Amino acid sequence: MTKFSAAIFAVAFAASPLACADSNQGKKAHGAHSSAGQGTSAPSGAMAEGEVRRVDKDAKKITIKHGPLEKLDMPAMTMVFQVKDPALLDKVKVGDKVKFDAEKIAGGYAVTKIEPRQ
Repeated sequence: MTKFSAAIFAVAFAASPLACADSNQGKKAHGAHSSAGQGTSAPSGAMAEGEVRRVDKDAKKITIKHGPLEKLDMPAMTMVFQVKDPALLDKVKVGDKVKFDAEKIAGGYAVTKIEPRQ
């Protein structure tokens, strides 16, 4: 892959709907997110922490404001995730503080496990 095509890919991904979204401010690039007050860093392999901002059962998506996802080399942000199993969306509601795990699946990111934080 040439440097030019790598740059085009990076710009295209940053503009994609799965890259990130903030339910209050619309979609924006990763660099525009503030990391202040967005949870703590989780060790690699540990579940990440976040807060549920939106649950869209029809689209099988969840929006989570999360801390860094070290496993995915992702900074803290508010992001729309697919869910691997739609039944996961029945476990949480908007405003819940959660622990979750996510994986890169088919070019996007999907929550594979989620539970309310105690």
